[in-house]
Amino acid sequence: MKECISREAAIAALTEYNKDAFHLQHALTVEGVMRWYANELGYGEDADFWATVGLLHDIDFEMWPEEHCIKAPELLKKAGCSDEFIHAVCSHGYGLCCDVEPVHEMEKVLFAADELTGLIGAAAKMRPSKSCKDMEVSSLKKKFKDKKFAAGCSRDVIRTGAERLGWELNDLFEKTILAMRECEDDVAKGL
Repeated sequence: MKECISREAAIAALTEYNKDAFHLQHALTVEGVMRWYANELGYGEDADFWATVGLLHDIDFEMWPEEHCIKAPELLKKAGCSDEFIHAVCSHGYGLCCDVEPVHEMEKVLFAADELTGLIGAAAKMRPSKSCKDMEVSSLKKKFKDKKFAAGCSRDVIRTGAERLGWELNDLFEKTILAMRECEDDVAKGL
C-alpha cells in the first residue's frame, strides 16, 4: 500500500496556496475521479494515494502558473509528501511544463483525466441540468470536436493520454464521465 499524507494535511497544503473557488473545485473533482479510477482499475488499496495526488496535482498553479510542476516539488516536500508522490503529481505536466514522464498507470490516468475533467465540467455547465449525471459520450464528443468550446482544455493532451493508457478515446470519455458522476455531489459540497 502506497503511503501519502492525510487528507486533512493535503487540504491544508492545498488551501495554503489556492484560494480561487474554481481551482479548489477542480482539485476536488480530480481527487474524486482519481479515487474512482483506482477502485475501477483494481488499485483500491492505493485509492487514498491516487485521490490525494489528484487533490494536490495543481498545488502550485494558482500562485505560480509560470512555474507549474516546477514549484510543486518544494511545496509538496514541505507538506511531507514522498518522492514517489511528487513524481506522480509532476508527471501530469509532462511535455507542457516539465519533463517528468508519466510511467505508472496512475500517472497516465492523471495525465489523461486532468484536462478531460475540465472539458466535461464545462460541458455540464451548458446542460439544462448543470450536471454530468445525464451526460452521454456522444454529447461530449461533439464538444470535444468543437475547438472553440472550452478552448483551454487541450484536445492533444487528452488524445495523448488515451494513447498512453492504450485506451480508445470513447473509453476514456465514458470512464471519466462515470467517475465525475460518482463524485459530483461531494464536489458540490466543497471543502
